[in-house]
Amino acid sequence: MQFFEYKNKLKPMPGRMLVSEPYLPDPNFERTIILLCEHNADGTIGFVLNKPSLSKLNEIISELSNCENSVGIGGPVQQDTLHYLHRCESVEGAIEIAEGIFWGGEFQDIIARMENKSITANDIKFFLGYSGWSPGQLEEELDHNSWIVSGRVSEELIFETDAGQMWKKTLREMGGRFSMYANYPVDPTMN
Repeated sequence: MQFFEYKNKLKPMPGRMLVSEPYLPDPNFERTIILLCEHNADGTIGFVLNKPSLSKLNEIISELSNCENSVGIGGPVQQDTLHYLHRCESVEGAIEIAEGIFWGGEFQDIIARMENKSITANDIKFFLGYSGWSPGQLEEELDHNSWIVSGRVSEELIFETDAGQMWKKTLREMGGRFSMYANYPVDPTMN
């Protein structure tokens, strides 16, 4: 199924992405892709997919001394918490966000699967913190054209695309005027 966001504005919901507009002034979200995991009357939660940190998982969790997965910055909220997206549907307590993409689940189950290699580094992404909006806040930001909602979520994009290319790739795949956004310079005065 193809989505044409410029003709039919998509609503935010779990399993959709927020793509920052090229001129979004908030440095926490400059040129970011956020996967929405929760959107309801209590607010919205998602994870920035393309903002790596300098940390490795084994530096944060001593039980995983052999795991050198990089850890992303999921957002500016509670950066002392660890979250994860993965491709393993059988993890106890995991929530399917989009086809083949799961959020959370029992951490000890995740650790055991990583130790026995049934979950590899290419099957899971870890995040410090999350992106959150209070009730109505995201809708207000959408009304101000800060974000584009995209339904083009895929395992390949989330788990296999280089973080530095994700924003441009997403916009190009959306087509139309969005593909032109992918070429906007970071600093328009340098154009």
